[in-house]
Amino acid sequence: MAMTGDLRTFKNAAWIGWQMEANWTDPFLFAIYSVVKPLAGTLILVFMYLVITQGETDNAYFSYMYVGNAMFMYAAEVLFGITWVIHDDREHYMTLKQVYIAPVNFYAYVFGRGAIKIAVTSFGVVLTLAFGILVLGVGIDVFAMDIPLLVSSLVLGLLFISVVGLALGGVSFLTAKHSEGINDGVAGMFAVFSGVLFPLTILPAWMHPFSKILPMTYWMEGVRRGLMPETMAQLASSYGYDVTGLASYDNTLVSAVLLISVAVFTVFSYGLFRYADMVARRKGKIDWTSAY
Repeated sequence: MAMTGDLRTFKNAAWIGWQMEANWTDPFLFAIYSVVKPLAGTLILVFMYLVITQGETDNAYFSYMYVGNAMFMYAAEVLFGITWVIHDDREHYMTLKQVYIAPVNFYAYVFGRGAIKIAVTSFGVVLTLAFGILVLGVGIDVFAMDIPLLVSSLVLGLLFISVVGLALGGVSFLTAKHSEGINDGVAGMFAVFSGVLFPLTILPAWMHPFSKILPMTYWMEGVRRGLMPETMAQLASSYGYDVTGLASYDNTLVSAVLLISVAVFTVFSYGLFRYADMVARRKGKIDWTSAY
């Protein structure tokens, strides 16, 4: 019964999230916006790359960068979406107290609200990857994908982003209107240290250990190997050295490290959220508004 109730809460929260996400305009305009936004953001990066490299896109590194940028949409959108639930319900709609004391699983509610972000962002990611394959020649062969590695890496990566969003949502209990800055800072840290746009080997050597404890590092590596195994092999062999910093990790090891690190971060995030929740209740901040 408890599981059924949690699933119902998750489903209803996701529906509320969809209404809040899409009801600002008519469906046709929203569909156009959903297409233009990811492609516009991607093309900005592509044009920057073209200028810097003088048009050299026929290489494995361009595909490495392009796929990393596409997958990072999840980090930016889902992380923000889950964290923003606390602020939005408390400051904007002033309904957080009612939801909090309702006989529902609050975690199911928060993750349900964030789930719609995953759905909407997935559309943008698929569209961006398809545009890269068909127009820009990104090195993804749909018939050569490592599907088990791709699916497992993607699921674990989305779980990681969701639990980090939960932890930052806990921090939002204790802050005023500063959640967006916290999200941007954490997302920016992941972008720099996790091999999103450039490999770990670009970073100073003393930063490598920090990069290798972040689950997103292995998420990006696993998804890239799953989507374009041949291109990643070409990247490893073209330059004569370990370009990504993870060439010595086989697929099994990448998946194992990703699984363990996500499990550790899940426990940490849950503990942080519970602690922030306890402090917020003790200080009366569950229904606290900053009025600006």
